[in-house]
Amino acid sequence: MKIGFDIDDTLINLREHAFQIYKKKLGKNVGIEHFHQLKRVEIHEVFGLDDIEGKKMWNSLLEEIYFTNCPAFDGAIEFVNELYRQGHSIFYITSRPKKYCEKTRQWMKEKGFPVIDNQFYCGMEDGEKIDIIKQLDLDIYFDDKPAVLSTLKNTKTKIYIKDQSYNQGISYPRVFDWMKFQI
Repeated sequence: MKIGFDIDDTLINLREHAFQIYKKKLGKNVGIEHFHQLKRVEIHEVFGLDDIEGKKMWNSLLEEIYFTNCPAFDGAIEFVNELYRQGHSIFYITSRPKKYCEKTRQWMKEKGFPVIDNQFYCGMEDGEKIDIIKQLDLDIYFDDKPAVLSTLKNTKTKIYIKDQSYNQGISYPRVFDWMKFQI
């Protein structure tokens, strides 16, 4: 089978990692429970930042957020490697900015994810991401973002959503724990 994965907040815990960086940079002791109650992808509002300030902060910290010690979700690396060992084709499709594509691909390899260079797609807007998913004719696709997943509901691709506080309003089979998840 051809199986596709988003990276951020699907395989790796990027937003929570960024939340910890924000706490440190802003010197604010915001409890993790506030993070887990967010109804948006963006994390800045729990720090009292408006959308403009939040976007500016996020963009100023991208290198640190993307390439420091951001952890994979428990069991994610093992899950993807097991699918690869079983002979499935693994595709990564991320909206990370183009200038970070090569570094992201290398970072994923260093983390232990099985990455085939020509099966790694990066640097596109959500609409382009959807087009790639359709062009690849994936059998299964995993993502966390409602804006991406809701546009795939009329395709033959089996969709799974990585459970997050901001995607509760969308109805797809959910991944709560990669260590317990089975296709």
